[in-house]
Amino acid sequence: MKKWLDNPLFILSSVAFLVFFTHMDALLVNIMEARNFITAREMIQDGHWLLTTINGEARYQKPPLPTWLTAFSAIIFGIKNLAALRLPAAIMGFFTVLMTYALALELTKNKVYALISGLILTTSFYIVFAGRNGQWDIFTHGFMMGGIYTLHQLFQNTKHWYAYGALTGLFLGASFMSKGPVSLYALFLPFIIAILIQKRYSGFRQRAFPLMLASIIALLISIWWHLYINANDAATLAQITKKETANWTSYNVKPFYYYWSFFIQSGLWTIMALVSLFYGYLKNRVSAPKTYALVFWWTISAVILLSLIPEKKPRYLLPVLIPLALNTGFYLEYVLTKFQSLSRIEKLPIHLHFGLLGSICLIFPLAAYQYLNEALADYNLWFLSLSCTLVLIGLLIFWALIKKRIRIAFYASIAMILSIITLGLPMSPALSINPDFTPLSQVRQWQAQENIALYEYGSFTPELIWDYGQPIPQLTNEQGLSRPEHDRFGVIVSQDNIKPFKESFTGFSITKIRRYDMNPQGEDHRMHRPRLWRDLFLVEKISVPAPPQ
Repeated sequence: MKKWLDNPLFILSSVAFLVFFTHMDALLVNIMEARNFITAREMIQDGHWLLTTINGEARYQKPPLPTWLTAFSAIIFGIKNLAALRLPAAIMGFFTVLMTYALALELTKNKVYALISGLILTTSFYIVFAGRNGQWDIFTHGFMMGGIYTLHQLFQNTKHWYAYGALTGLFLGASFMSKGPVSLYALFLPFIIAILIQKRYSGFRQRAFPLMLASIIALLISIWWHLYINANDAATLAQITKKETANWTSYNVKPFYYYWSFFIQSGLWTIMALVSLFYGYLKNRVSAPKTYALVFWWTISAVILLSLIPEKKPRYLLPVLIPLALNTGFYLEYVLTKFQSLSRIEKLPIHLHFGLLGSICLIFPLAAYQYLNEALADYNLWFLSLSCTLVLIGLLIFWALIKKRIRIAFYASIAMILSIITLGLPMSPALSINPDFTPLSQVRQWQAQENIALYEYGSFTPELIWDYGQPIPQLTNEQGLSRPEHDRFGVIVSQDNIKPFKESFTGFSITKIRRYDMNPQGEDHRMHRPRLWRDLFLVEKISVPAPPQ
């Protein structure tokens, strides 16, 4: 084990590679991914690189840097290659882990602690999710971690100040160009608050010009696209900005305490993360008390600042998981080095944590077979491989607990996550059991046969538009209804809009053709969502016979 620890960066990189880059096309495209992939596709197909669009309509809510990177990947590897579309996010997940490891190493000069923290972050639930999905959160926070690391280097080194200042500005600007000021508020500002609490940095006056350089570069990168949009489509930008601002106080509004179960989002490390927040207990036990205090206040400040925003979603907690992993790393390092001398009460959360993980591993084969049953028929080899691997890992965890080899139990936990990703993800289609599943892309065959255009009545669903392959014009907008001039055309309609659709086309012949259902589960399943299906109607103008002569 000691030989492994002599090369911690190799261990961390190997784990992170397996977490982010294996079976990248296994999961279905989700709503956030669909929005981003549509925008990337319209960049490529329609040339909307600066005036970005989704389904042909302006999309200025998010800056375009991650979309550009996704579009470039699609140009190289193919627009229909799902792994290629997710590749930039996976790279950013990998980069986030390496930057966090590098910062941990710089703060403590302790390779073991840096490795433990990096592994915790790599296998935290929302980090895994964000790095394996084509969503933009991992970009903004990954670039911000690069900025935080180079800013720390600026204050810790006696030379190369301007180089570190320029890199800090580049990273901060890239973070802003990924998702606006989100990470500046949720990750960078809490870090600065923690630094001020700790009075960690000094020499601000001597570094005034490098810091000014960082600010200027960050500002220029951050604002140029917004200035371009304002110069070319100011009215639409103002309308979108007004709507987005209103959402902060009226959409997904949750109480102040909504985020205070944030440690649960670390998934595998929930119990460890919770115990690591007992500051009074750990502050004099960890290997680097001052750095522990820094990451503790970094974590708490991030949660408080996010709690002040009325609009709340679980995925907004992603930036909190970064300092939380560093915080948890201190506790786990303490446990791994001092386990033999811990009291029974202190050992209780350790036994609970690893005992729960071991039990999950041992129970998995029976539970998965009972739940999936016949759906596993096409995945017997994957199921058998995963079941055997998890059972062996579960036995190893319990053996390590009995023998008080907690370090082995820790690495077995990492192996558990890697097994689920490498052997379990190929079985994910077994979770999608919808006998009526019909992708919307099939409607194009009907269009070709009938030689007619297709429209949508009501709002669009990103997953459906992505599958269809090109924009579908909307018949309704804020100005009202716009009827096509064609004599015959197709219209797809959601459940909520069927009645107003028929009322809007009285005097027309309306014939239902079929339903296109892209729900992973069947209609009788509780997760079946009306938003993921559309009824297709053929609409024809009724010819009025000419009056007799």
